[in-house]
Amino acid sequence: MDKKEAQSRIIKLRELINDYRYHYHVLDKSIMSEAAADSLKHELSELEAKFPDLITADSPSQRVAGAPLPGFTSVRHSRRMLSLNDVFNEEETLNWENRIAKLLPAGTKLEYFADVKMDGLAASLIYQDGKLERAITRGDGFFGEDVTSNVRTIESVPLSLRHDDAPNLFLSGRTEIRGEIVLYKKDFDELNKKRAKDGLPLYANPRNTAAGSVRQLDPKLVAIRKLHFHAYDLLRDNSSEVPTYDFAYKTLRQLGLLANNIAITSDSIKKVLDYARKWEEKRKNLPFNTDGLVIKVNDRRLYERLGVVGKAPRGAVAFKYPAEQSTTKVKDIFVSIGRTGAATPVAMLEPVVVAGSTVQMATLHNEGEVKRKDIRIGDTVIIRKAGDVIPEVVEPLVKLRTGDEKVFKMPSRCPECNTKLVKLKADEAVWRCPNESCPSRIWKRIGHFASKAALDIEGLGEKNVMALLDAGLIKDAADIYTLKKEQVEKLDRFADISAGKLIKAIADKKNPELARFIYGLGIRHIGTQTASDLANHFRSLGNIKNAKLEKLAKVEGVGEVVAESVVEWFGQPNNQKLLDKFKQTGVVPQEVKRVGGRLSGKNFVITGSLESMSRDEAAEKIRNLGGTFQSSVGQDTDYLVVGANVGESKLAKARKLGTKQISEKDLLKLL
Repeated sequence: MDKKEAQSRIIKLRELINDYRYHYHVLDKSIMSEAAADSLKHELSELEAKFPDLITADSPSQRVAGAPLPGFTSVRHSRRMLSLNDVFNEEETLNWENRIAKLLPAGTKLEYFADVKMDGLAASLIYQDGKLERAITRGDGFFGEDVTSNVRTIESVPLSLRHDDAPNLFLSGRTEIRGEIVLYKKDFDELNKKRAKDGLPLYANPRNTAAGSVRQLDPKLVAIRKLHFHAYDLLRDNSSEVPTYDFAYKTLRQLGLLANNIAITSDSIKKVLDYARKWEEKRKNLPFNTDGLVIKVNDRRLYERLGVVGKAPRGAVAFKYPAEQSTTKVKDIFVSIGRTGAATPVAMLEPVVVAGSTVQMATLHNEGEVKRKDIRIGDTVIIRKAGDVIPEVVEPLVKLRTGDEKVFKMPSRCPECNTKLVKLKADEAVWRCPNESCPSRIWKRIGHFASKAALDIEGLGEKNVMALLDAGLIKDAADIYTLKKEQVEKLDRFADISAGKLIKAIADKKNPELARFIYGLGIRHIGTQTASDLANHFRSLGNIKNAKLEKLAKVEGVGEVVAESVVEWFGQPNNQKLLDKFKQTGVVPQEVKRVGGRLSGKNFVITGSLESMSRDEAAEKIRNLGGTFQSSVGQDTDYLVVGANVGESKLAKARKLGTKQISEKDLLKLL
């Protein structure tokens, strides 16, 4: 990118970031996720670092954005409330350490202080002679809003500092305490449950709700919200009275404030990074939301000596965990044909790291979705990825368009076999390739059959399936059971040992669990849970194959649409031939037998997430002890296991039916 292109991009990024910041900090509304905004800010910082003469004083990278809301008195901070520069990985953290080390005298030994970064409303509490005098929001960093009346209603904010254990000097003169006002996740969920019950719109997230609560003009409304103040800094006119951040945290607790007790000090940045990795997974157990750590030079004298650049101190950074959202550009859009024939538009992206992995493609779902979101080739877009979920494009950033973007047009024919695309139902959103022999459909069906959630055949991934198809050794999933070692080892991707391992892995799955086999067949609308429901109810492949529509539809968790799909699949001649071929090759799915055990006759449903195991693992343990795992609460459900972050629907149904609710701890006792 040359300087002229960079300047144009920088202007557009600044406009969009400023728009986001205005909505987020001033209006308490979010026009995109914080992770996506962080991605844009990171891009802006990198461009400005590459072209430093393009940096201007009003760039979002140079100041903390936001302005006081009308209705509150504007107050100037005694010291500017700074923001922090972000680092996104180990390399960037080590680069930060190297930069600050060069600014200090040779041989200076650095110690670091690290704490989880709380997602709330930054505020400053001013105590005069130990009594709360004023509370001020961050605002724009220079001026904040006087919200004293509201903050006085927060029970974790002491109206008078504790005298028992604290050093006396902090109980006289001016003591400033900075921290975050947060709404805990459980309280946020309870608040939304009540709003849903009252027919009110739900709040978007705990951070905005906390900010909106503090900015209520009526303190009585603030008092009913369960807000918490977590302190993270202690300031005195004489800075030598607070020598380190570790000392600050200990003193804050002595003064009667809540300061996180999980913070650490270390003389090794490597140990700090180990701490970061530890909390990346454990953070879900914290009462508040966090997207990373704050890492500071512990010695306040050295911290101050390092100074400030623009909006941020040199002596601290915010280590951000891999975002589940980010921004990138759409290089092209192509159509992918799935195992059921679905023609799905897919965005080819400039590579970007999201949720810890590099993403180069994202689903656009269907033609209607592309039109509704107005996603164009060349757009800068927000993409989302959570865990193993396929990345998707959330929205285009229209304000960054240059005019060179191209509108996507859905092809009328299959890009793999040139068959005319059709819609099976007039009101269906998805175009499909009806050709059962379409090359793309064949290899994806076989790949699905061998996948981890289905038969879990090790060594039979996407590329090996394609190699076997290209060599003419297989035509469908049943053919894999006819493969010989000498055939496989002739292929470029295999040698003697790898060919032998694949043949053994296939042979080991000749008697698969019925639920895995049903899922592996790739019947439309049949996921792992529905396959399990069918297997547990009918207990053999023959029973499922011969079941009538009415009987299928009555199975808990199945329903009419899925039942129609099952009947249609087993009724197709091609699929009947496939099942015959499986039988001829010796593939016999296991019948589900009633297993005796201490959970025999007991039906379980799980809502929310479990800490000790996944839902699938819990289901398997329940079945192994003779119990039945169900997908939804019904008349015959004995236990509803209530985990974390639960929805209201299953709880409401359980209350209505009188179903016994138990905790994860109770489930573990039963297991």
